[in-house]
Order: sequence, then structure tokens, then C-alpha cells
Amino acid sequence: MNRTTLALSAAGLALAVAAPAAAQEVNLKLAHFVIPQHPYSKLLQEWVDLVAKKSANKIKITIFPNQQMGPGPRYADLARSGQADITWFVHGFTPGRFPLTDISNVPYLFGSGEIGSKVLNEPAVRAYLDKEHQGLKPLQIYTHQPGQINMAKTPIRKAEDLKGLRIRFASPVVRDFISELGGTPVGIPSPEIVENMQKGTLDGAFIDYGGAGIAFRMGPVTKYTTEMYSYVVSFCTCMNQRSWESLGAANQKLFLDAFQELGGNAEPGKRFDSIDGPGRDAMIKAGTEIIKLSPEEDAKFRKAGAAVTEKVLADLEKKGLPARAVHKLMVELAAKHAATSKNFWK
Repeated sequence: MNRTTLALSAAGLALAVAAPAAAQEVNLKLAHFVIPQHPYSKLLQEWVDLVAKKSANKIKITIFPNQQMGPGPRYADLARSGQADITWFVHGFTPGRFPLTDISNVPYLFGSGEIGSKVLNEPAVRAYLDKEHQGLKPLQIYTHQPGQINMAKTPIRKAEDLKGLRIRFASPVVRDFISELGGTPVGIPSPEIVENMQKGTLDGAFIDYGGAGIAFRMGPVTKYTTEMYSYVVSFCTCMNQRSWESLGAANQKLFLDAFQELGGNAEPGKRFDSIDGPGRDAMIKAGTEIIKLSPEEDAKFRKAGAAVTEKVLADLEKKGLPARAVHKLMVELAAKHAATSKNFWK
């Protein structure tokens, strides 16, 4: 056999080996803790459908919503361990694991989910945050729109009204905000808020209008909502690192391109922003009274928020983390994006 024949035989063998791999189906699991009707749940379904279309149905992603694979705090580890290939999770449900990402949760940093999502996906910010997601490939990092205080029985008209009350938090930073205001922070997953408010084991919860009015239908158990637009919670749609690497470069690009086609990095925040008004309307329809703070009381809440921000940054700096640099970057980028984004503070 001459060299030409050998080369042709080798090329033929390579094609024979490569051909089945190219046609091989990929089956993945995507898990999250929210109902399928939520706007971001719908975005994930659109993404799954687009990935299937762009791969000629070779990549099939099955979604397990609404805590089918366990309670909310499990979802970061479900992706990290590979029990699910992709999950949507709340950073604050695993305290201490994502300290620089948690800086995005400090009070009065982002005026909308759109702003928060744009900032958290800026390359300069992702250079810090991606390193915290060990064992994970972040596909999108984002926030919901700023949230309110929702109370079962007690109206919050001034900062002092929170003293001694049991208030649910969704992240360590929000926990510290509640403590600074004199409340007693209670950490429970979002789907358990209604039951605990009904039982009286929880006086209220920090949560956005979309979550309160639509995702978790808190209107019937919420007599008062104090409208603050004071904080956000950060999320990640993350993929198991080994699952990501097994896709290969072409399919990795396909995944990211599909997100870009569906609106890019701002889209998650926009989806959350989109249900703020409908969520507020749902709360009012259910009988919730909306309380607006006076300028004097708003200033008190913002002063408490500033104290929490300083505490968070100082604590992280003591641990050797570049917290002030990250916060400064987020503040600057938030101001930049606020000029061209939805802003609930205007």
C-alpha cells in the first residue's frame, strides 16, 4: 500500500469515526424552582426550543420546573454535581459561596432588572464573577427588578415599624438589610412564603412584585406592601462544567448564540421587569394596600442600605476579596446603563 492509499484510508477512517459523533443526539436536563408560567421560565423554554431547532433536533433539553428536583437551595449543587446539566438558581440560597456576586444584592444599587442584568454580564464584571462559579459554566447571570416589603398584617410606613418582625430574606445581603432595620431575618425558599405567612410564623417578606403577585401568588395573604424598589436578588442559569465541555465548540457557540437571538444579556432582567406592573395589579386585586414612603422615611431606608453596603464591603475586604473594586465597577456600569434602560426609580 503506497502513501497515497494510506492517506486516503486514514481520511476515510477519520470520517467514519466523526460521522456518527456529528449525528449523535445530546439529551440534557434543565431544572429550576419556579412555575412554567413565569416570564423567565418562558424564556428558558424559548431557548430550549431554539437550541433544538438550530441543532436540527439533535440537542434535546428536558425542563424540570417548579421544584421537581428539590427545594430552591439545591439548584446550584444540582448543576455542580451533574444531577442536572443546567439549572436556574438564586446565589443567595447558598450563603458565602458567591461573595462577589452577592455584592449585586446590596440595597439601592440597580433601578431595574434590565440594569442589573446588563451590569452582571459586562466582561469586566464577569471576569470576577465567573471565577466564583467553580464547577459551573455561567450561561447568564442576572437580577430581578427591585423588590418591596410585603406584610401579612402589619403596615410598614416608617423604618422603625420593622423592629422585631420576622421577615423573609432571599440573600445574605437582604438578611443584613433586615437586621439593620431592626427586623428578624428568616431564611426560607420563595415557594414557602405563603404557607408561613398563613401560619403566622412569618410576618412578611422582601420580594419583588412579579414574585409576590404572579410567581407565588402572595396577594391573598398580604395585607400591606410597602413600595420601595430597594434591592435585587441575583440568579444564574449555569451549566455543569463537564456537560458544557462535552458539547464541543460548535454546540457551545450554538447555546450562546441562541441566548443572543432571544435578546441577549439584558433579556432576563427585562422579563422580570415586565411582570412588575401585572404583579402589582394582582396584589391590589387581591386586596393588598400599597404604601408609599414619605421622602423622610425613604431617606432612612437608604441610610440603612448604605450602612449594609459598607459592612458587606468591609467584611469581604477583610477576607482578601476585591469587594470595593467590584462594587465601584458595578456602580459605574449601573449609571451607564440606567441612561438607556428601564428604571423604576424615575
